[in-house]
Amino acid sequence: MSAFDKLFQEAKAARETAYAPYSNFQVGAALLTSDGKVVSGCNVENGAFPEGTCAEGGAIAAMVRAGSTKIDEVVVLADAALCTPCGGCRQKLSEFASNRQIKIHVANLEGLRRTFTMEELLPAGFELNEQIED
Repeated sequence: MSAFDKLFQEAKAARETAYAPYSNFQVGAALLTSDGKVVSGCNVENGAFPEGTCAEGGAIAAMVRAGSTKIDEVVVLADAALCTPCGGCRQKLSEFASNRQIKIHVANLEGLRRTFTMEELLPAGFELNEQIED
């Protein structure tokens, strides 16, 4: 099974557990970490909008909890033609991307719709500075 296939299955399973009583729009995300772990997350809505959590944010939290901090590949899955990460999630993914060329696959329930690199999705995101100037 390819990395994409494993991530697709994990994102699809995560989507099924999403808590989306307001929008009825379930999203799942799965990440492959640089140390070989696969973690996933789902969107969790909240009546105090926008206090919910996107699937990508949930997956990142699970990744950090599992002891990893670098992402090598991502699948985001929803029942939509093309559900790319929102702006905030693009920045969150960028924060943990192992490099600017990681693949971010966007899928629907049938399969892959399109693949982007981190650079394509967020060409001018905030960058972590190695040194802080006084």
